[in-house]
Amino acid sequence: MAPTLTATASGSPANASFLGTACDLAYLNDPDATPAFMEKLGLDGKLISVGNTQVFVGCDAENIVAAFRGTESPTTIDGLKDWLLTNATNFLVLPEGDLGTDFAAAGVGARFHQGFLTALGMIWDPFFAAVTALRDEKKRPIWLTGHSLGGALAVLAAWRLERKFIQVHQVYTFGAPMVGNAEAAEAYTKEFDGRIFRYVDDRDFIPLLPTISLVANSYTHCLREMPVSQGSADSAQALLQQMAAKAAEGALTPTVIDELWAAMQAGIGAHLMGNYLSRLTG
Repeated sequence: MAPTLTATASGSPANASFLGTACDLAYLNDPDATPAFMEKLGLDGKLISVGNTQVFVGCDAENIVAAFRGTESPTTIDGLKDWLLTNATNFLVLPEGDLGTDFAAAGVGARFHQGFLTALGMIWDPFFAAVTALRDEKKRPIWLTGHSLGGALAVLAAWRLERKFIQVHQVYTFGAPMVGNAEAAEAYTKEFDGRIFRYVDDRDFIPLLPTISLVANSYTHCLREMPVSQGSADSAQALLQQMAAKAAEGALTPTVIDELWAAMQAGIGAHLMGNYLSRLTG
């Protein structure tokens, strides 16, 4: 039986299964993706790609769904290393220009991941046009979802859509990293209380990132965490604490980064969308 969306349910397994499937399909490339979305989910729409950022925007008679893609290949996390550990674009910033106008509403102290904002800015115009067109065609609940980096983009997109007076019904993310600091998380809690659901496997490292220092981190998550596993002997948090002990006398050194990334690659299975889907439907 194909999964369905229920607008009156919040954080339900059925909704998570539907949107998780959409995240999985978002890794397909045109012309394969559009027929797959229709066949498996009954969604008619299109994939929008700008650079390495991709989002499917589609609808059925009752819902509008936007599914942001994670890293280019779902079977590797190599593309996330610079985003989350070693690149200056993981700095917390107050956006400038049009982005700055929208995100300034989060408050004076709110700061957001620079690289994620840049990626959203690249795809924003065609994404916003597609969502607006479907909303104008027929008012329906708007659902945003994303896996990995795609989850971060879905969370940021939700904020910006609401600044443009387009209400987002619910947001579901899977294995998503953090997007901002404590002030940003507080703003999301006020704006989206009961509407954002973060699905997390405790063996998955990516939800514990980004970080510039393993000893202290200005990033934090917003809103409700939905665990798909708990108490794993090989939990990401336990291994990250071991790495933090090695880095206690300074910031991330190249050696610690390499060791941490090797551990993450060894546990890549926990981060894959297939793992999340199996736990949602198993």
